Amino acid sequence: MKPEERRERIMTLVREASRVGVEELAEMLGTSRETVRRDLALLSEQGALRKVHGGAVQAQTALESPLGERRAAARAEKIAIGKAAAALFEPGDSLLIDAGSTTAYFAEALGRAGNFTVITNSVMVANELWAAPNRIEVYLTGGRYFGDGHEVLGPLVVEQVQRLHVDHAVLTIGAIDARGKFMDFNTEEALVARAMIANARRTTVLADSSKLNRNALFQVCEAHQVHCLVTDRMPEPALAGLLQTAGVQIVIARPESHVA
Repeated sequence: MKPEERRERIMTLVREASRVGVEELAEMLGTSRETVRRDLALLSEQGALRKVHGGAVQAQTALESPLGERRAAARAEKIAIGKAAAALFEPGDSLLIDAGSTTAYFAEALGRAGNFTVITNSVMVANELWAAPNRIEVYLTGGRYFGDGHEVLGPLVVEQVQRLHVDHAVLTIGAIDARGKFMDFNTEEALVARAMIANARRTTVLADSSKLNRNALFQVCEAHQVHCLVTDRMPEPALAGLLQTAGVQIVIARPESHVA
């Protein structure tokens, strides 16, 4: 098992069990306790988990806090992003939408924009669209439910998404780093996002400016795989240049949204 695969597996085990021990991890991964300790130290430094005596527990970072708390953070910016993004799609389009605080605001705006077909792993997105004044055909994927994010994750979700082909994937991410890579803090969320990108004709990413020039552990995609980024502030020149060179259209969500 490659080191990156081993660390992703550690993150999955910590998320599923909330707390795991070094010896338990070493046995499950077929590696030494020293290797596990080094992996835990690295993951702890990156903020992906919290190292404790004899093992590790989940990290409660701002990006991994319950969805209600994340919806309250940068609320005005996320509402603006959701409205600007909803205007990008045509009635009749089919969309894959992942789980996140910004996609929940996007779903609220999309429901007022027209008739769409939506497949999502987010219970909150599904609820917003079900209550929409316009006719939205909504499909909710099956899989393991995680209440903190009101989302369904795991291999069942990925398998279902792989059987689809839609017009658009609309995603949130944890970070866009200085290299222009789109990243996340959660390996299972990253896997679902990758599947959505692979099975959509175009990809739109919704990210408030706090996500720009930040680091996260798991790569979702390269910049050239993203067609449009909707954010509330223009990235600093170096990052903006990387994204635009890769073909990413940057939409700035303000009271009068415009395309940059």
